[in-house]
Amino acid sequence: MIDKIFILKFLKFCVVGFSGMIVDFGVTWILKEKMKLNRYIANSCGFVLAASSNYMLNRIWTFESRNPEIATEYLSFFIISLIGLGLNNLILWLFSDKLKLNFYLSKVLATGVVTLWNFGMNFLFTFAVK
Repeated sequence: MIDKIFILKFLKFCVVGFSGMIVDFGVTWILKEKMKLNRYIANSCGFVLAASSNYMLNRIWTFESRNPEIATEYLSFFIISLIGLGLNNLILWLFSDKLKLNFYLSKVLATGVVTLWNFGMNFLFTFAVK
């Protein structure tokens, strides 16, 4: 059975993720629609900026990390996020390019899958209580 602390952490992670989604979608939209950058470059930039803000919020609020090795912890979080970015772009390509779904609907679907990946890996590795 899943315990209450795990569920609370997941809910906090989702709240932080929602704030990151605003950063991600906002940056992606500005770069893609206004600056006319390639959609995958725009998506990657939005994702990286959101991952960085999410790390700080998750460190402080979700996982209440006291790990003094902030650089190592951030690197772990960022590597997991980069793998998530790969998954995000793969899912985006599959749904948007191959299945011809709307780009932003595809992005929402990709975000849902990557949220589960990111939480699981960060719970098990980055912020695991040692």
